[in-house]
Amino acid sequence: MNYLDFEKPLAEIEGKAEELRAMARSNEETNVEEEAVALDKKAADMLVELYAGLTPWRKCQVARHPKRPHCSDYISAVFSEFTPLAGDRGFSDDHAVMGGLARFKDRPVVVIGQDKGSDTSSRIERNFGMARPEGYRKAIRLMEMASRFNLPVVTLVDTPGAYPGKGAEERGQSEAIARSTEMCLQIGVPLVSVIIGEGGSGGAVAFATANKLAMLEHSVYSVISPEGCASILWKDSEKMREAAEALRLTAQDLQKLGVVDRIVDEPLGGAHRHREVAMASVSDAIAAMLDDLAGMDGKALIKARRDKFLAMGSKGLAA
Repeated sequence: MNYLDFEKPLAEIEGKAEELRAMARSNEETNVEEEAVALDKKAADMLVELYAGLTPWRKCQVARHPKRPHCSDYISAVFSEFTPLAGDRGFSDDHAVMGGLARFKDRPVVVIGQDKGSDTSSRIERNFGMARPEGYRKAIRLMEMASRFNLPVVTLVDTPGAYPGKGAEERGQSEAIARSTEMCLQIGVPLVSVIIGEGGSGGAVAFATANKLAMLEHSVYSVISPEGCASILWKDSEKMREAAEALRLTAQDLQKLGVVDRIVDEPLGGAHRHREVAMASVSDAIAAMLDDLAGMDGKALIKARRDKFLAMGSKGLAA
């Protein structure tokens, strides 16, 4: 278990319980089960207490947890017959963006998402989920194909933002993000999106400009990271806790503002503690959102999507 900073007291208790059980395994005459069970109960109560009132900054930490399920995990668990499609037909293939044809509950779909990687080599390969222009152009190509063949599009968002490197800027990063966002608004098929971890800046908006947007309970979605915001406003990245509060980046705040349509409950302790449960909940949310859009024709879908974004922010402004 990878413990977050605010989980250190929990780590100590769970560690002591495991030490006792290890002692009992090495010495059969030692009976410590009653004490270990008491520690388990104490840890369970502490976990409930810790996650009952997570601050926005702590939610950021949970959303970035390295063991949180990534896009590739969801594709393996939620979709079947996934056929990856690569390249933007212009420059190269961006491994930060996954996409292709799949079946969702026996329904053909196009699935697209950002993947941060799960270990050192895959994180480097996938550039920590930060897409370059060719990644967004790959997404555009897949959305165009989905529209041509009348296939619903499901996007899974998990990125700190688009890659800000020199090469990406030279190849038109901002234009690629804008074109991807524009394509989201243009396609005449159902488009649903789930923020599964971190939704950062325009790099996330380029995938999340959807008819229906869901967020996992402890995911975050913001125009800028708390650290970046703090560096700009206070000239001090250590002010990230204050920035996280001000940005209103939690799923709960964004639902009040009308940005998010649905919040997907996470298992106690976050999606990383019970990955299968979290992925099943996301699957149910995707199914419900697609069902909500069933029967709408292309023009109605496009109009509903545009009207939604034109009206965004009008809810909860006085909150």
